[in-house]
Amino acid sequence: MTDYKPLADEIRPRSLDEVVGQEHILGKNGMLRRIIESGRIPNLIFYGPSGTGKTTVASIIAESSSRTLRKLNATTAGTADIRDVIGDLDTLLAPNGILLYLDEIQYFNKKQQQSLLEYIESGRISLIASTTENPYFYIYNAILSRCTVFEFKPVSAEAARPAVLRAARLMEERVGLKADIEEGVIGLICSACGGDVRKAVNSVELLFYGGRVEGDRIKITAADAKLVSQRSAMRYDRDGDAHYDILSAFQKSIRGSDPDAGIHYLARLLEAGDLLSPCRRLLVIAAEDVGLAFPQAIAIVKACVDSALQLGLPEAQIPLSEAVILLATAPKSNSAVLAIEAAREDIKKGKTGDIPRHLKNVHADGAEVESVEGYKYAHSFKNHYVKQQYLPDELKDAVYYRYGDNKTEQAAKAYWDRIKNG
Repeated sequence: MTDYKPLADEIRPRSLDEVVGQEHILGKNGMLRRIIESGRIPNLIFYGPSGTGKTTVASIIAESSSRTLRKLNATTAGTADIRDVIGDLDTLLAPNGILLYLDEIQYFNKKQQQSLLEYIESGRISLIASTTENPYFYIYNAILSRCTVFEFKPVSAEAARPAVLRAARLMEERVGLKADIEEGVIGLICSACGGDVRKAVNSVELLFYGGRVEGDRIKITAADAKLVSQRSAMRYDRDGDAHYDILSAFQKSIRGSDPDAGIHYLARLLEAGDLLSPCRRLLVIAAEDVGLAFPQAIAIVKACVDSALQLGLPEAQIPLSEAVILLATAPKSNSAVLAIEAAREDIKKGKTGDIPRHLKNVHADGAEVESVEGYKYAHSFKNHYVKQQYLPDELKDAVYYRYGDNKTEQAAKAYWDRIKNG
């Protein structure tokens, strides 16, 4: 079918009013809408997941511009393509300058990105770049400082509904049949697309081409919709933002003592086939967020992680679920984290000082020997404690560790207060 055109391209909005979602920037008083309607288009970077309208909005801007539109995709374009664009400047091919839409700009290296600097700074090229990755990590500062960043967010199921209904109407026209759509199918497609309208529209197209024809009608069932949309809500790229967003939400949920959210994000990681990332992150959480409030947690979590890695999926989900619930419901303390961070900060500032003479390895340590250098062997004293200076003189009064306000650490504090001040 040489004349085939994907439904997602046919249904692409032609005006801002047709764009679904993105009310925060394209709503009636949205900043991006006001900029576009002003007719003065600055250099822009659109950041957000696939299927959220970045390319669509860029195309709408280009249609309203008097400039010649050039499109490049950084995954396939190279330096020669940039030179070709620049070569059209000040010619009859681009009498008013060029509006360059550069998709997936994060795939351009520093030299390629910077080759555009002179032209976007002078205004001869208006740049609209899009990226699915965080621009503050992947786009060089020289470009970033000359552009305004707008974030496109995943489209909610409710906001995606008009696009899905419109897609269904267009497919009825394409196949020449009236659709009998089972109750709940539209909602299922909208929910399962994971905020990606293109996925939702593609699901509609597949359902119509694979639907059961009965006379002059076509049957669209919930069972077929589930098959078409299964796993489609998973936004996951082990090297991309989605991966780190899920891991971040995973740790923050457990740190916030929400076992339900922790289990949810674990399920998303495992459903994507990622076993190693949650294992590593659970070990971090045991040390960083539970810490000394429940010191045994790290040993238990290590046992759960080892079991999971030995079992593999799907059985690995069981010990990992146990680890998540244990950590989420455990008391929390970050006292160890604060202690080491404070100590390292002093080291970075050059606050080290000489090690006290009595702590240096210049004598024989032992229960029977008290060093001539003045070192006191703690085990030789009552309660295995004797007061003496361990920090360098420069830092002798430094306090890095402060007891957390949990039962375990407070018990340790009470013990040592009694010993040291008794």
